[in-house]
Amino acid sequence: MAKSTKDVIALIKEHGIKMVDFKMVDINGQFRHVTIPADNFCEDTLKSGIGFDASNYGYAVVEKSDMVFIPDPDTAVIDPFCDIPTLSMTGNAMIIGKDENKPLAQYPRNIVLAAEKYMQDSGIADTMLILPEFEFYLFDQVGWEIEPNSIGVTLDAVQSYFNSAVEGKGVIVPKQKAYHIAKPFDKAYECRSEMCLHMKDMGIEINYHHPEVAASGQFEIEPQLGKMSTMADATMMIKYIIHNTALKYGKTATFMPKPIYGEAGSGMHVHMLLLKDGKPVFSDDNGYARLSKTAHYFMGGLLKHIASLCAITNPSTNSFKRLVPGFEAPVTVGYATSNRSAVIRIPAYAKSPEKRRFELRNPDATCNPYFCYAAILMAGLTVLKTKLTRTKTVGVPTI
Repeated sequence: MAKSTKDVIALIKEHGIKMVDFKMVDINGQFRHVTIPADNFCEDTLKSGIGFDASNYGYAVVEKSDMVFIPDPDTAVIDPFCDIPTLSMTGNAMIIGKDENKPLAQYPRNIVLAAEKYMQDSGIADTMLILPEFEFYLFDQVGWEIEPNSIGVTLDAVQSYFNSAVEGKGVIVPKQKAYHIAKPFDKAYECRSEMCLHMKDMGIEINYHHPEVAASGQFEIEPQLGKMSTMADATMMIKYIIHNTALKYGKTATFMPKPIYGEAGSGMHVHMLLLKDGKPVFSDDNGYARLSKTAHYFMGGLLKHIASLCAITNPSTNSFKRLVPGFEAPVTVGYATSNRSAVIRIPAYAKSPEKRRFELRNPDATCNPYFCYAAILMAGLTVLKTKLTRTKTVGVPTI
């Protein structure tokens, strides 16, 4: 990745870049962007930034909305979805000052960085690693209507059980039976593989991809563990790649948590662990599930604040249509090993000390990932600082 203006200019020349695209994040966690000709990129671009109207992003009132976006050269990547060679960068929003600019405190990227600094200043850990799982649907057709006299939605996935009478080749997946199903039923294999290759080209390493439970086109892509602030940026780019690659294949991707009644919902389970001086903080051979007291305190913080967290980790009305029994969604405020109905699951397969962790299962990808990850970290740290204890009778933290 680039580290300076000189590095970015070298990338521009090496790849024949014609445009530089700056991707910013609005308060809802959606990308917005503004583009300049590559010939205009210079040292002043990183120093003075690009002016924008922050009121349209949800960060300021109209009467005082002029701000600047400062690109981060370390985020420079080639955008594979532009016909004209384009370099993409993200960065931070700044308030315009009389002498110098200062960070906009409520800008999502700045919030994640502030949360990381709080963790480091606490002395508990210096790094939080997270691994979000990306579940999503790929539909072959989507349409909706909202009129004064009618409201409706139609969608289609050609391999789904509801096409058994119209799909002439008989390649139909039974309801809720798509988990890891192979070709010819897995009709989106090449599409997902291309998604993962784009992610790798952008420096996002992937563990695997596969069909998920729902027969109507549900899939999952799982990246590798990464630093929280880096993974927040990666989350935005992963969603960007999934949406754009799907369109290339004539499909529509959605991270809507429960797009089809009676089929499995899509979550964004967040695995997490803390490091201090490069060593795992959550590991203890003698602890429950080989997790340390620190890990249990952290889980206690998540459980204590789980209702408040849901406002940030599950922000849509549709989010709560997913959180129902019978679909492997979390319905119990507690933690357990290998239990997918608990809001915190401890994976039994994470046996080595450096990988021992747990996952928070309620979040979904309609959230703003920066707010989501920062809130998870801060909730966990609250109990660590007050030394919440666990009861012997029920084995869960007491508040």
